[in-house]
Amino acid sequence: MGNRFICMSKKDTKDIGSRSKRVNRSQRKLLAEEEFLHRQALSMALHQHQLSQRFDGSMSRRIGSTSSRRLADPFANGKQVPESLENIKTKKFILVHGEGFGAWCWYKTIALLEEAGLLPVTFDLKGSGIDLTDTNSVATLAEYSKPLIEYLENLEEDEKVILVGHSNGGACVSYALEHFSLKISKAIFICATMVSDGQRPFDVFAEELGSAEQFMQGSKFLIHGNGKDKPPTGFMFEKEQMKGLYFNQSPAKDVALAMVSMRPIPLGPIMEKLSLSPKNYGTSRRFFIQTLDDRALSPDVQEKLVRENPPEGVFKIKGSDHCPFFSKPQSLHKMLVEIAQIP
Repeated sequence: MGNRFICMSKKDTKDIGSRSKRVNRSQRKLLAEEEFLHRQALSMALHQHQLSQRFDGSMSRRIGSTSSRRLADPFANGKQVPESLENIKTKKFILVHGEGFGAWCWYKTIALLEEAGLLPVTFDLKGSGIDLTDTNSVATLAEYSKPLIEYLENLEEDEKVILVGHSNGGACVSYALEHFSLKISKAIFICATMVSDGQRPFDVFAEELGSAEQFMQGSKFLIHGNGKDKPPTGFMFEKEQMKGLYFNQSPAKDVALAMVSMRPIPLGPIMEKLSLSPKNYGTSRRFFIQTLDDRALSPDVQEKLVRENPPEGVFKIKGSDHCPFFSKPQSLHKMLVEIAQIP
């Protein structure tokens, strides 16, 4: 065997070396692109945090990717193939973030949807992301959902959108379905609070957090923004608990992004009972995406939700924690497109 290696021609050796260098360069390029993507997202979050310290007033910014091709490549290992859009009548996706999150959490989903030729739109709900509203002052679901409602109010008369709600953002989607059913072609709930009439968003999490009464009386995570002698106005989990509940399968860099971007959760909106009618909410087209390694909203609770309030379709993402836009962005993207293609 030794002679075989010694007798290899210089040309053969050079070819092998060249191929090895090309493979290494390709791998390094992919790693560099992914590293750049995460640095860019982290930088954006830090910049947003700095803005919130420097400026007064209320800001609710709609965010879309400005360089989707470069951002999308790392997720598809350089092999992104745009889906056929022939069966998609409604191409505009309104992405509604969940409790404590902001528009920033959708950065991978935005890139992938734009790469497929679709139109993602997202914004910060009141007191979230870089919206400078004091979280403690957000007392109702209507106020919390105001950026979404204003967007729907300003749509063209014959324009329709697909609403996508994550976690407690599902309550905002339900509220919008009740008031703007004719503007919404489909509603997609991602491990979300798909509540029934007369139910509170908090009730969905009751199995994990206990009853609302118990939580309000004894939780160490409550925030008393108006003073200790007044009712609580919000809550915020400790960082280690957030990591265990929300991000048990998410990449470390996305968890780091979340840790510098998450904000307290206004309590009023999640304790409010929704009034949902058969005429509006009841006639909407709803779809539910289950996350099967979710510790914030367990698969059993998600099964109960779809059993008690059946949607038109149910999809499941294996290996996803509560944040599939971080842990399983490609799987989430494919399901969003698949649902959009349903006639």
